[in-house]
Amino acid sequence: MRILSNKKTNFPDFFSFRLRMVEEQVKGRGINDPRVISAMAEVPRHLFVPASLQSQAYRDIALPIGEGQTISQPYMVALMSAALELKGKERVLEIGTGSGYQTAILSKLAERVYSVERIRSLLERARKILDQLHCHNVLTRLFDGSLGWKEEAPFDAILVTAATDSPPPPLLQQLKEGGIMVVPIGSAQTQKLIRIRRRIKSFIQEELGECQFVAMIGRHGLTKF
Repeated sequence: MRILSNKKTNFPDFFSFRLRMVEEQVKGRGINDPRVISAMAEVPRHLFVPASLQSQAYRDIALPIGEGQTISQPYMVALMSAALELKGKERVLEIGTGSGYQTAILSKLAERVYSVERIRSLLERARKILDQLHCHNVLTRLFDGSLGWKEEAPFDAILVTAATDSPPPPLLQQLKEGGIMVVPIGSAQTQKLIRIRRRIKSFIQEELGECQFVAMIGRHGLTKF
């Protein structure tokens, strides 16, 4: 992406970058949910990355955010958000707050978002940015994400932003009947994005494509403790 700037201020034109990102990386790659498209066009992704990387914030790549974690590429954020099929009245559990960018997108799509992060420094930074953007329907918690948020269950949807070898049982238990979970499943090297729908007596799984996420660390994570 060529770096543009505002002629009067000499600052990068992040708004234009964001609109181009939506056209090329979201709509251009088959995401057609109008609410997801609107959220991706509204949330300023550059605020969620380190200052030294802000010029790259709207490229089609994941970027490091510290502590060995990353902010997912825009297309993956849009794909996972659309896969939840949110209408606006849902209570959503997010596992892995990370930068807070995916959290902010979800805040535009659901009535309430519960986000769990295990790394304090990331959670504190994400919370600060979410507050600055007036994402007041987001609750955050420092905790082992593989255990979910039992006190607030059940959830209409659960989005997991770290890879595990199988869906964590506590998260399946906390998913409401008729609800949807989106989670990367596999090894540290090879993963597939899986959508899980909870029925009365079963869970139905559907593959959405290949993906690459950092490992979930926790009692039911890819890396267990």
